[in-house]
Amino acid sequence: MEAYTEDGSGQDRRPSAQTQPRIFGGLLTMTGSGVSNQIGAGIGAHAFPVLGPAGVVAVRQLVAATVLLSAARPPLHRFTWKQWWPALLLGGTIALMNICLYVAIQRIGLGLAVTLEFLGPLAIALMRSRSKLDLLCALCAGAGVYVLVMPGPSSDFLGIGIAAAGAACWAAYIILNGVVGQRLPGLQGPAAATLVSMVFYLPVVGYLISAGSLTGPALLYSVIAGVLCSVIPYAADLVALRKVRPAFFGVYMSINPLLAALSGMIVLGQILAVHEWLGIGIIVATNAAAILLASIKPGASRP
Repeated sequence: MEAYTEDGSGQDRRPSAQTQPRIFGGLLTMTGSGVSNQIGAGIGAHAFPVLGPAGVVAVRQLVAATVLLSAARPPLHRFTWKQWWPALLLGGTIALMNICLYVAIQRIGLGLAVTLEFLGPLAIALMRSRSKLDLLCALCAGAGVYVLVMPGPSSDFLGIGIAAAGAACWAAYIILNGVVGQRLPGLQGPAAATLVSMVFYLPVVGYLISAGSLTGPALLYSVIAGVLCSVIPYAADLVALRKVRPAFFGVYMSINPLLAALSGMIVLGQILAVHEWLGIGIIVATNAAAILLASIKPGASRP
C-alpha cells in the first residue's frame, strides 16, 4: 500500500520506494478531512426543518464554490477538454453524492448513512487490491460495516437504497478526484468541480430566496456545513490522493463511520448500541492494520 503518483497521461508511475513521512502526511490529511466532514454533516442536519436536505446542500455548494473559486482563481477559459471532462464529471458526482447523503441522513440517521456510503470506498479498495493482505483488510472493513449496520425487518430500505446510491457516487468521486488532481494544479480542479455542482442547485437557491428561508440559524448551520463538509474535505482529499493510492484511500476512509457515529452522538444526541460499537472497533482495527502494512511493505524506504 505504498504512496503513488501519476504522470500527465494518467498512468501509474509508482516509484520503488516511498518515505514514511509522505504516508504519514497523507494519513493526517485524510483524518482531518473526515473529522471536518462528519462534524459539518451533523451541524447541517440542524437546518433540515427549515431548508430540507436539498436546501442545505444548495447552500453548501454555494459556499464551497465561492471560497474555492476565490482561492484558486482557475483560468476556466484556458482549460482543455482533457482537463474539463473530469472536472465536469466530478462536479455532477459531487452534486448527486451530497443530496443522497443528506436525504439518507434525514431518513436513517448520520451514522448509518455514512456507514453505507463507505461501501463506495470499500469497493475501490476491493477492485484495486494488489495483494492478499490488501484484500483481507478490505474484507475485514466490510465485516465491520455489516456488524455496525445490522440490517433488520424494520430498516428503512428506501433510505438504505439512497445511501447505497451515495456510495456509488463516493467511489466515482475518489477516481475522478485522482484524475482531476493530476490534470489541474493546486485547487483549480476542486474549484471548477464545485462551480459545476453549484449550477445544479441554483434553482433551489432561487426558491429559498423567494420563500425567505435563507435567514437565521438555518442559514448559519448550512454555511458552516458548507465550509466543513465541502471546502475543507475537497481540498484535503485532493492533496491526500496525491500521496496515497486510491485503494489505500478507500480502506482508510472506513474511519468515517466511526467519525460519523461520534458526530451523531455529540452533535445530534444519537446514542450507539453495543453492536455499533463492535462494528466501529472492527473498522478501526482494520485501519490500523492497513496503516501498518503501508509503512512496512517490503521495498519501502525508512526515514
